[in-house]
Amino acid sequence: MMRKLVAEFIGTFWLVLGGCGSAVLAAAYPDLGIGFLGVALAFGLTVVTMAYAIGHISGCHLNPAVTVGLWAGNRFPTGEVIPYIISQVLGAIAGAAVLYVIASGHAGFDLAGGFASNGYGEHSPGHYSLLSSFVTEVVMTFMFLFVILGATHKLASPQMAGLVIGLALTLIHLVSIPVTNTSVNPARSTGPALFVGDWATSQLWMFWVAPLIGAVLAGWVYRWLAPNND
Repeated sequence: MMRKLVAEFIGTFWLVLGGCGSAVLAAAYPDLGIGFLGVALAFGLTVVTMAYAIGHISGCHLNPAVTVGLWAGNRFPTGEVIPYIISQVLGAIAGAAVLYVIASGHAGFDLAGGFASNGYGEHSPGHYSLLSSFVTEVVMTFMFLFVILGATHKLASPQMAGLVIGLALTLIHLVSIPVTNTSVNPARSTGPALFVGDWATSQLWMFWVAPLIGAVLAGWVYRWLAPNND
């Protein structure tokens, strides 16, 4: 169990450092910024790389919503849910801490820029409302878990699961970065929000509630759709 938890910590650390790091350090870099497309690819690549690095150790959840969704789909034991979530959140905070140390070495760095935090209303990249943002996070997390449950089904091709899941996360970011800066992952949201404080922590509730709702719904639907859901 300890090996699983350490793997989840390292994997979530990498997701936040790689994904949020691309947004903070490289998205708008003068002349050569990677933009939304680059950030979306970075998040997808963190999942792909970790899927093959730690998938055989912990299952490579990297996300409390994934853990809860797999539990709802009868794919994960109840007793491991909370330990996994704690490890993921701690890994996300550690990733955000390292990113903060790196980013603060630039003369123009300012946490007021958001530090890749998720938000709605005036803190949404496109100023989308709370309702729009909530629906986006529920639906995108639902689809993310639906893909995960399908790609990791015993009748699917396990060698392709990591790539498929990473591509799904890339697609989700391409759609939803303008709306919420894309969460679908409460741990990913928590790490940067703790450093920004203020509005980021006051809006953090939504980036726990909506992804968890979407994840549970996906687990239930897929369990009905594929009853032999091992």
